[in-house]
Amino acid sequence: MLKGLHHNAYRCRDSEETRKFYSDFLGLPLVQAFQIHETKSGRATKTLHSFYQMDDGSCLAFFEAPDMPFQFKEQHDFDLHIALEVSQQDLHTMFAKGKAAGRETRGISDHGFIDSIYFRDPNGYVIELTAKRDGHDAYMHAAYASAHQVLAQWQAEKSTPAT
Repeated sequence: MLKGLHHNAYRCRDSEETRKFYSDFLGLPLVQAFQIHETKSGRATKTLHSFYQMDDGSCLAFFEAPDMPFQFKEQHDFDLHIALEVSQQDLHTMFAKGKAAGRETRGISDHGFIDSIYFRDPNGYVIELTAKRDGHDAYMHAAYASAHQVLAQWQAEKSTPAT
């Protein structure tokens, strides 16, 4: 039924600053941009919707809507982040590129089955670049087998104070 991700859409402060980060820095091509003059509910608006494509054809998309106030909140990494897969070589290349550009660049974090680095885009969203480690698929297969059990245990124990 569900075939995959077509796009995720987020608000942005400024479409050109967003383009500079996603196209110029991360290397994702801008493949679509269009203005929206009327919402589906019939309200007049002036909004730009832009799409940045990944190798699998899916996109990250952004809405700039100056006439629709949006509060950008400081987020913790685990509150909201976008994780994008890269090769191990590209992970190291992007880590060095981020540092050389003076961007806040964190990592390389060893998560056991993946390695990750982190940036913030111009809107404050955390962008995680992640590369699979040897054994990734076996790890995920084992995790799949126990995922429901882990969730059920969490539900049963989450209201119990930590000791």
